[in-house]
Amino acid sequence: MKQSLHISARIDEPGFVQNLVERLAYRRYDIGYGKQWVPNGLKALETSSTETYVSGTLAIEMEDGSEPVNMPFITSFVFTCIKGNSEPYQLIWSSSLN
Repeated sequence: MKQSLHISARIDEPGFVQNLVERLAYRRYDIGYGKQWVPNGLKALETSSTETYVSGTLAIEMEDGSEPVNMPFITSFVFTCIKGNSEPYQLIWSSSLN
């Protein structure tokens, strides 16, 4: 018999992670890669990435109503933003490194 699982994650300090990503996305200097010449049909992009540790609790609940399993976690994430010639930085990728 197949059972469904409900898996959720709660971040301990979401404001800290949000602040970090916003600072990455709104950095004030531009190295100039977004203005480089590229062949027609392509676009030069400037990238900016940061790695940070995120902690929280992972909750796994069975659909049968049994007691959920709560597991604390600490994991490293990488956040990457890109920017074109006349655009602001945009968060394009985030990934857990575990």
